[in-house]
Amino acid sequence: MNKVFLIGRLTRDPQATTFDSGSSCCRFSIAVDRYSRDGENKADFINITTWNALAQNCVKYLTKGSQVGVSGSIQTGSYERDGVKYPSFEVRADQVEFLSRANAQGTGTAAQPARPKDASMSELKEVVDDDDMPF
Repeated sequence: MNKVFLIGRLTRDPQATTFDSGSSCCRFSIAVDRYSRDGENKADFINITTWNALAQNCVKYLTKGSQVGVSGSIQTGSYERDGVKYPSFEVRADQVEFLSRANAQGTGTAAQPARPKDASMSELKEVVDDDDMPF
């Protein structure tokens, strides 16, 4: 079984690519905290790839510093630079949960949900109206 679950913050803004076939791809990297035995906090930097509708949503709603939960599978590969072959891996995301958005200081806040970079408050009200909520 190849399944991974991660929570981290984007280290840079997502990068989008659209192919001639119409497929779209979004790549970003997240910093994931790792606690070591010596009590020192460290971070791993994991490359994430999303496709099609999920990719479009990631580009639209995420920015550097946004906190996300990612589930997907690890894909391995390699690349060559200057005649030397290097191993690589990335997570192909099946789901990306937008946990918080980045504020002006580049740190996220769980109290503020992610929203489109170009959306006004009236546009957001149209998306989620309190009258439509079941509770």
